[in-house]
Amino acid sequence: MRITDTSDLWWKNAVIYCLDVKRYADSDGDGWGDFVGLSRKVDYLADLGVTCIWLMPFYPSPLQDDGYDISDFYNVDPRLGSLGDVVDFLRTAHDRGIRVIADLVPNHTSVEHPWFQSARKGPDSPFHDWYVWSDDPPPVAPADVAFPGEETSIWQYDEECGRYFLHRFYRFQPDLDVSNPEVRNELTKIAGFWTELGIDGFRMDAVPAFLQTDDDAERARLPDPHDFLRDLRAYLGRRRGETFLLGEANLPHDQQRKFFGDGSSPELSGSFDFITMAHLWLSMARGEAAPLAHAVESRPEIPPECQWATFVRNHDELTLDRLTPSERNEVFAAFGPKKSMQVYNRGLRRRLAAMLGGDNDRLRLALSLLFTLPGTPVMFYGDELGMGENLAAKGRLAVRTPMQWTSGRNGGFSTAPANDLVSTVVRGELGPKGVNARDQRSDPESLHSYVRALIRVYRECPELGWGSFSLLACEAPSVLAHQCVWEDRTLVVLHNLADAPVTASVQLPSGRGPVELAEPLGTRTVTSDKAGQVTVKLGRYGSLWLRPTDVHHSE
Repeated sequence: MRITDTSDLWWKNAVIYCLDVKRYADSDGDGWGDFVGLSRKVDYLADLGVTCIWLMPFYPSPLQDDGYDISDFYNVDPRLGSLGDVVDFLRTAHDRGIRVIADLVPNHTSVEHPWFQSARKGPDSPFHDWYVWSDDPPPVAPADVAFPGEETSIWQYDEECGRYFLHRFYRFQPDLDVSNPEVRNELTKIAGFWTELGIDGFRMDAVPAFLQTDDDAERARLPDPHDFLRDLRAYLGRRRGETFLLGEANLPHDQQRKFFGDGSSPELSGSFDFITMAHLWLSMARGEAAPLAHAVESRPEIPPECQWATFVRNHDELTLDRLTPSERNEVFAAFGPKKSMQVYNRGLRRRLAAMLGGDNDRLRLALSLLFTLPGTPVMFYGDELGMGENLAAKGRLAVRTPMQWTSGRNGGFSTAPANDLVSTVVRGELGPKGVNARDQRSDPESLHSYVRALIRVYRECPELGWGSFSLLACEAPSVLAHQCVWEDRTLVVLHNLADAPVTASVQLPSGRGPVELAEPLGTRTVTSDKAGQVTVKLGRYGSLWLRPTDVHHSE
């Protein structure tokens, strides 16, 4: 493999690690994580094998929506540090070969943002038209409301202005009007500001809501909503050609495809695959490979410079709205049967390890799937340890808890009194006493050591990020068998989603044998028969990665 083939498209085979600065590491004992503390943990992430850190919002905010209600796009929440601290962190990460992307939240601001405070003074304000106003709001369909039970409308009357403003999410998050060229220019400048400081890209929040890409032309905010993404991608490409634009677009595959653009007019560099994630959990609930296999196989072809982002858990609720109601109930019954574990009747507010009941075999299966399904794996902080959740917290905050570094006070996150912490530390078996980084890093049998090994092998297998994907026929219904091929490299992977051992036979597409295959994650070797058929035994929730041993790899 020539490095020039891949270096400019680094996201094709990156390992992305999402973290919340205020809950990761507290350097000064005030109970809030900060950039100085994060800088001190960069070596931990480098040792794990992370190649890209995704920062959740760190901007000034009243924190009514945990930082997604931003009051200043050009600064840092003072509780987390200064711009100088951010630059120092970026320098430290880049020195270790780790890139950094940041949340870009273009859909809305906080009501406390100076733009909105000016806008609500009326039409004479230079910022009034930066938001979407109406004297008489149009009717609202239930599907328009993002948070049923918390909001009943997407329009909020503002007493000071005497008009209604649009909010696709919470009432304290007024929507920006993307149809206004001044708004688009300002959002572009915001992106340019952070890339100038060293940010390597952005995770774009709520892309469909922001662009209002409705089929109803009267509701759309732009004649061609994709123009903004094309312009932003072109601008960032001129500034820094390797800038990564990762979109959150929870839509069916055919609609997601539109946000990638094409070779001549690129838009997003990557997009989260919510369809595959939801069907992975349906397959896990049923112990059958078919739902997951169908979801991955149904992915549309995307431009070669683009990538799907694969995940099994993220910072929000585990969204299952791409499943039918009956399918969703199957997943609820298996992984979150209590109402306190569910949210908005569409998702689960649970951590990965807790959903799987601490079952180490099943947990390792899910993580192996994360790293072998085609795409770029995205992890949520603490999942490399099997951290638990705090269901006493509100909504999605249940999974946003302090990182568990040690078994000591506050899990080693902070020396502050417990009442001063930004969030309550997880209690119980999956809390710091049973799950923490210090203990696991020195234990070769720990989940951390397993994830570290997965990442090492993933990074040695470029076919997982760059290659073509195909399913392999297997008569065992619980087994997902697939291969990824790139140039002269092939990786064959089998996963048993059932709670019982199984013997699986798969046919290698070449139809020739015998072929010897070796396990890059261990010492096991397997030889196919003369027809190229491979027969293996998989344990309960077992997985097996295999590579032909007779391939001469290019250097």
